[in-house]
Amino acid sequence: MTELEKYYNKFNEEKRLTRRHGQVEFITSMKYIHECIGDRKCVKILDIGAGTGRYSVALAEEGHDVTAVELVKYNLGILKSKNSTVKAMQGNAMKLSKLQDDTFDITLLFGPMYHLFGFEDKLKAMNEAKRVTKPGGKILVAYCMNEYSILTYGFKQNHIKEVVKAGKVTKDFHCLPEKEDLYDYVRVEDIDKIRKAADLDRIKLISADGQADLMRPVLNAMDEETFNLFVEYHLATCERQELVGAGAHTVDILEKRL
Repeated sequence: MTELEKYYNKFNEEKRLTRRHGQVEFITSMKYIHECIGDRKCVKILDIGAGTGRYSVALAEEGHDVTAVELVKYNLGILKSKNSTVKAMQGNAMKLSKLQDDTFDITLLFGPMYHLFGFEDKLKAMNEAKRVTKPGGKILVAYCMNEYSILTYGFKQNHIKEVVKAGKVTKDFHCLPEKEDLYDYVRVEDIDKIRKAADLDRIKLISADGQADLMRPVLNAMDEETFNLFVEYHLATCERQELVGAGAHTVDILEKRL
């Protein structure tokens, strides 16, 4: 069992997206998935790194033809236990050998980029997502952002001095994690580099959760009306480019050329 599998055997991904900060991410991501679907009643969707199926099952329940690929057996078991119409299989984002070229209208790459280290591995995953997506299809790619890590793990949790001394950040505070750290963090310029190398066109670059993850105690203390206003605020501002790099998660919405 890999360290990543051990981690997800303990980490409750299902619960994360139902907490308030996770709800912001889920609501936002679903809004932009629906934009990509448009008025079509049934499209073919691939969810790479599907986790426990939070997105896959929701989209299948809307009537879409959903295939899910998940690396971690534990997560895959939870997904399958939901008895949805999702076609779920174990697989690696960098080698989707079971899937044919030009198959899916929409491809979600929401988990793998968090855990792939280095430009080449991320590009492999992006190119595989591109390969299985139809020409004119959409690819939505999520990343964990650098400044979120610096502010939370570094300053809020008071690890900044030790990571600086250990050479885990650059002089301009770009994280330099290793595979045993499990998560990799990027800046907007890193996202741009991957997109350009994969030769994909950008539709939008959005912040999936804005400041929600940094404001967990504040969100949890809100009454329902105030929380709904926060979600409304976030949806009104999540495309503002000056805010994109400051959130915990960013989604790059791309198109494969015809």
